Order: sequence, then C-alpha cells, then structure tokens
Amino acid sequence: MKCPSLISFFLASAMAYHIQAAVLEERAATCTFPTPGSTKSLSAVQTVAAGKSFDCGNVRYDRGSGACSGQTEGGDSDAVFLLEEGASLSNCIIGANQAEGVHCKGACTLTNIWFEDVCEDAITLKQGSGKSTVIKGGGAKGASDKVVQHNGGGTVTIQDFCVQNSGKLYRSCGNCSTQYKRTVVIKDIIASSVKLLAGINSNYGDTATISGVTASSVTSYCDTYQGTTDNDEEPVKLTSNQKNDYCKF
Repeated sequence: MKCPSLISFFLASAMAYHIQAAVLEERAATCTFPTPGSTKSLSAVQTVAAGKSFDCGNVRYDRGSGACSGQTEGGDSDAVFLLEEGASLSNCIIGANQAEGVHCKGACTLTNIWFEDVCEDAITLKQGSGKSTVIKGGGAKGASDKVVQHNGGGTVTIQDFCVQNSGKLYRSCGNCSTQYKRTVVIKDIIASSVKLLAGINSNYGDTATISGVTASSVTSYCDTYQGTTDNDEEPVKLTSNQKNDYCKF
C-alpha cells in the first residue's frame, strides 16, 4: 500500500507541472518588447563562430548613429551579427541604428531576438538545401519591406514571434541568381498591421504552412510569385491570400 503522503506529493507535483506548463504556453508569444539593460554600439559586425552560441543578456546591440540608410541593400559586413553554420543567438535587442540585423551564413537558431525598428531586413538566411533554421520567440517592428529574407534553401520555422507595422514577415528570395525549393513554417505568432505573412515562389516548389496566428489588420497570409534568377527582374505575383498546394493556412 502506498503512503498517503507520497501520493499527495506526486499529485501536487503533477498539478504544479500542469500549471507551470499552462503559464509557459500563455507566455509563448508576446508583443511586449523587453527594456534593454544597456546599449552596445559595434564598429564592425560581430561574428558568432560555427557551432557556437552567444547570449546577449538583454543588451541592445546596434551599429551606431546613422547606420540605417533605408532600403539600400547591405551585405554581411553591414549586419549587427553574422552567424556561421550552426551558430545560435539568444536574448538580443537589435536597436534602430543598423542597416542589417542578423545574417546567417548557414543554418542558425535565433531565440528571443527583438528588432526595435527594422531598417533594410531584420534577418537574412543563406543556409544550403536540406538545412533548417529556427526563429523562436522575439519580434520585429517597422519593417517597411521584409523581416525575414530567405536567400538560401532548406526550411525556416518562425514560432512564437511578434510582428508589427511591417510589409512582409517572410519572403523567399524572388530574384536571387541561384534559386532553391524553400519551405517555411509559421506558427503561434502575433501579427498586427502587416501586409503579408509569407511570400513564396510556387514555380520553384516553395511551400508555406501557417497556423495559430493572432492577427489584426493582416492583408494577406500567403502570396505566390513567379520567381526568377534575373537580379534585375521583379517577380510576378500569381495569387494573393489563397489556399492552394503552396499556401497552406
């Protein structure tokens, strides 16, 4: 016969676990941007080496006053952080004084990265085919064009993310000289005043799977485009906010 006190202990532990899990679930996606403990302005891009992790510790990082030049396309050297293959970045606040936010040269993991005011793009991904990047937690405001620019291949998961007052949350590159079949999974996010959640190239077989969206003033969940390899040619939009074999929401 089991001891009553032991049974009570296990019941109390189980109840505490379920309460804790419920609280964590409720807090999974939030649009409460954190207050930085301090600000660090970098004179050059900060690199996180392959397979390594960097925790910003709730510090605001930027590239100094006047770094943002609108929609002028920037490179790796213009970013705040450059992540090598398999690197991870967490608990960062990217300030408004930047041209490019985070560049990932390969698959990367971004956890609780907050972009206070996006300049050109917040996140640029260059991973190869068969690779997976995870963007979990965090959020972005004020992206006049894109938050996530997917130039490489593979899969991108955007989860528990907040996007506000922006053009596109995700865009599969429409006119990169090398194109790939790309996959994006967007789930459990909060989106407000956003024109488009996912733009994909159906002619290359891209797919977007979108679920669990808390939306306010979102024009389209998913648009398909006719992608091209001509950098000087703009991709043609094919469908807008329509469920099909490529847009699943």
